[in-house]
Amino acid sequence: MEYGLEIPSHIDKLFTRLAKRNRKQLEIIFKKLQEVRRNPTHYKPLRGDLRGAYRVHIDKSFVLVYEIDERRKIVRVLDYGHHDEVY
Repeated sequence: MEYGLEIPSHIDKLFTRLAKRNRKQLEIIFKKLQEVRRNPTHYKPLRGDLRGAYRVHIDKSFVLVYEIDERRKIVRVLDYGHHDEVY
């Protein structure tokens, strides 16, 4: 079963800006999100302040952080950015 996807408005704005600057990277992000929706627990669970969230690498230096709402069967994007900025 494929999970739904929830993208908060601040992430949507970030993706809109990215579409203008680097469309290829945005395509990679959405391809990864499709994989995440099919198997959300496949990627690395985070610890510490981000406990309960997961991360998936986009290219070498960028990460997408998300959480899973099992009750609603939704993947919610929490953050996207350079590895040094997200953590």
